[in-house]
Amino acid sequence: MGRQSRRAFLRNSLLGIAALPLGVGTLSRQSYAQELPRLDPNDEQAQALNYVEDAEQASDHPSYEEGEACRNCMFFERRNQSCQLFPQNSVEPDGWCQSWITQD
Repeated sequence: MGRQSRRAFLRNSLLGIAALPLGVGTLSRQSYAQELPRLDPNDEQAQALNYVEDAEQASDHPSYEEGEACRNCMFFERRNQSCQLFPQNSVEPDGWCQSWITQD
């Protein structure tokens, strides 16, 4: 291995340190993508938002329109089937809640 100048060593060290947050962000996203526990429809927040695991069960709700489901909602995260409204849980892709918003 050849001799490395002090200047090159410092430059490479600073670049490595600057890149650490990028690596940590990538690792945390991968670990976050691990399986989350499924949201219980009896959960207090789930009930407050009228969450159901099958969107057809919400057909009598005044806010529900046919075709709405968690999988096509703006809050749905496909990578781990989570919802931004229920960040500690995954939701059923065919589920629905009254906060459904189109993905536009």
